[in-house]
Amino acid sequence: MTYKCAFLGCGPRSNGHADAYKNINRGTMVACCDVNKERLNVYGESHGIANRYTELDEMLEKEKPDVVHLVTPPTLRVELMTKLSDAGVPGVIVEKPICIGADDYKALRKLEQNTSTKFVVNHQLRHHLLILEFLKDISEGKIGQVRFLDASAVLPMSGQGVHVLDLIFAFSGYAQVETVFGASSGYDDINGTHPSPRTAETLITFKNGIRAALQAGEGAPVFDKSAPNWAHKRIAVYGTHGFRHWWMYGCERSLPDGTIEKLVKDYATEDMPAQAGLVNSLFDWLEDDNNISPTNLKTSLDEWLVILAGYMSTVEARPIDLPFDPPDDLLNRFKAFVGAK
Repeated sequence: MTYKCAFLGCGPRSNGHADAYKNINRGTMVACCDVNKERLNVYGESHGIANRYTELDEMLEKEKPDVVHLVTPPTLRVELMTKLSDAGVPGVIVEKPICIGADDYKALRKLEQNTSTKFVVNHQLRHHLLILEFLKDISEGKIGQVRFLDASAVLPMSGQGVHVLDLIFAFSGYAQVETVFGASSGYDDINGTHPSPRTAETLITFKNGIRAALQAGEGAPVFDKSAPNWAHKRIAVYGTHGFRHWWMYGCERSLPDGTIEKLVKDYATEDMPAQAGLVNSLFDWLEDDNNISPTNLKTSLDEWLVILAGYMSTVEARPIDLPFDPPDDLLNRFKAFVGAK
């Protein structure tokens, strides 16, 4: 089957979504939509998409896409995801972060429980070749039993922290979270759409006994001072008999003889196939209800609840047991606590 795929939002980040179709043979780009007509036309010309719309309803009615790439600011998530669900779009790929606070988290949790639309959040790192290889190593017991996960990103939690948190969930085996203890400070709101602590550290305890530390923002490890801030995502997985460590431009792994192998890799070369892998994971899910995409909406909301628990832990100076019901105004409470205006 060939899926009809459309793009809602034609800003810079959306280019990565469209470029992935060079590596996809089950989907065809049929339409794009953006309220900015000039940006829409530039995007359409760049990616060879002839059908262009400034109104979402018109695009949905005329094109009836099987898949929509939702690449808009997170402040618009609830409204647009609800509209796509009500229109009966079978599959939607949503750019991260999935939320900005607790009120939209609750709205999306309700949507997830009552929709037939299959939503996938765009954590393409989960499909990077070496990440898949390391996950296979761990499933085969090559480092024994996983004990500790250490992950970080120099960009703040809503910027890149959500990416490495998704990897923490993957390497934990998608275990249930038991407790979150967080310490955060400062506050930034990039472009008025990505509110986040300036720096945040979160200790996560899973019910299967694995513990994880997540650091996002100022003070996170830097591997190459000449690289941009977004280029410092990493995760290390420690087991009873070895470890695996992935970062954007390299990796290292312990070998059975006790030595350590270190490799250099090209992130840009790996990222487009990974993006295609994410799209294909949605196609697989559309074809088989039991073949659920790993970055599905339910899992991504579970991950966002960890972030909210980190906010609550900071404000109340105590560990937060999960699941918990975050107050709608939690983000405002956090802003007040750190002295943000």
